[in-house]
Amino acid sequence: MATVELLFSALPEHVRTARLVAAAVARRAGVDEAVLDEVRLAVGEACSRAVGLHITHEVATPVRVTLIEEEKKFSIEVGDDAPRPAPLDLASANGSERPAPGHEDPGADSEDDMGLAVISGLVDDVEVTADERGGLIRMSWPIAPATVAS
Repeated sequence: MATVELLFSALPEHVRTARLVAAAVARRAGVDEAVLDEVRLAVGEACSRAVGLHITHEVATPVRVTLIEEEKKFSIEVGDDAPRPAPLDLASANGSERPAPGHEDPGADSEDDMGLAVISGLVDDVEVTADERGGLIRMSWPIAPATVAS
C-alpha cells in the first residue's frame, strides 16, 4: 500500500496544486484515464471546502490530503481542522449526503452543501465526517486491472 501525503496552507491558490498531484498519483496508481477528470474535480471541491472552512474558522494548521493506493482501489482523504459544534456523519456509499437526524451541521451553508453535492455526484464511494476536531472527506475509485502484454 503506497501513500502520499500533501499538506498545504489554507490558501485558494494551493488547491490547483492539490488537484494536479491527486491526478498524477491516481494515474500512476492505475485509475482509469476516463475517471481522472472526476478525481481532479472532486479533489478540487474537497480542498476548496477545507480551505474555506479554515479561513472562516481562522484555523492556522494546514489542509491535509492523503492519497492511498491499495490493491483494488485508490482513495483520497481531505482533512480540515475546522471545528464543528455537533457531531456530523454523512456516510454515503449510496451518494446520499444527508446528516443523521439531530446531527445537522449548524455551521453549514448552502455553498458548503453545494460542494458536497458536487462531490457526491462525481464519486460513487464517498464518506464525509466532522466533529469538534475537524472534518474528513474520504473518496475512492477502483483501480483498473493491469493488462498483460502479449
